[in-house]
Amino acid sequence: MSEKHPVIAVTGSSGAGTTTVKNAFEHLFRRESIKPVIVEGDSFHRYDRKEMKAAVEKATQEGRTLSHFGAEGNHFDKIDELFRSYGESGTGQTRKYLHNMEEAAPYNQEPGTFTPWTPMEPGSDFLFYEGLHGGVVTGDADVARWVDLLVGVVPIVNLEWIQKIHRDTAERGYSAEAVTDTILRRLPDYVQYITPQFSRTHINFQRVPIVDTSNPFIARDIPTPDESFAVIRFRYPKKHDFAFYLQMLHGSWMSRPNTLIVPGGKMGMAMEVILEPIVHELMETKKKAEMR
Repeated sequence: MSEKHPVIAVTGSSGAGTTTVKNAFEHLFRRESIKPVIVEGDSFHRYDRKEMKAAVEKATQEGRTLSHFGAEGNHFDKIDELFRSYGESGTGQTRKYLHNMEEAAPYNQEPGTFTPWTPMEPGSDFLFYEGLHGGVVTGDADVARWVDLLVGVVPIVNLEWIQKIHRDTAERGYSAEAVTDTILRRLPDYVQYITPQFSRTHINFQRVPIVDTSNPFIARDIPTPDESFAVIRFRYPKKHDFAFYLQMLHGSWMSRPNTLIVPGGKMGMAMEVILEPIVHELMETKKKAEMR
């Protein structure tokens, strides 16, 4: 962890809703006049799109699990090194994963490929990571130890699967059967690498629907925010002003001393209300450290 060069990481599975938290942070950064360097977790995948397809086919033939969730499919050591380096000096090596033609065109590359590793631009206030592995810990890497604020986004698993199936079929052109096969293939890695991170987070935002999601593989619609609640768990509840949260977030209540329940439609607002004082404190600490 670092006073001069804080690291914020938002971690969650594909289709979990990490983009909502990213948007909340972007609003906070603008209000606080913070200049972040933004790092996407996809840039730490080990294989580009064509290589990954071939590697998955080979692993399947050999009876092994290979997915973007697991250690074999990622450079966990490079995430660890980047977070450590940034915390110490505000610098580090990054690259981009080019998801589509729009992203790839400026680099004259094919979609599904990586840009070269390059030093990040100096002068940023925070490192902001959004991806699958912001709090991953293995025998070779301990990413979580470098993170000043670790936020988890983890809808209940049936809702997560519904969101993924709808996104990948509507936006990426996959069949429902293909997406289901992907969910099943990567389930061992999900259990080993993704789930344990949510025991290390400082705050978890978990969306829980109040409609039937018992069979996510035939669900026709994603439950709306008004058809769900946000269950927000705090690792260090004594550091939070729950009376203020309850006052600001109408219809919310405490289910446990460390757990706040908020109507789903207020989840974005809840994120900003809760995260703003934390981000402000990190920025004030940074300024004081730089003046010493």
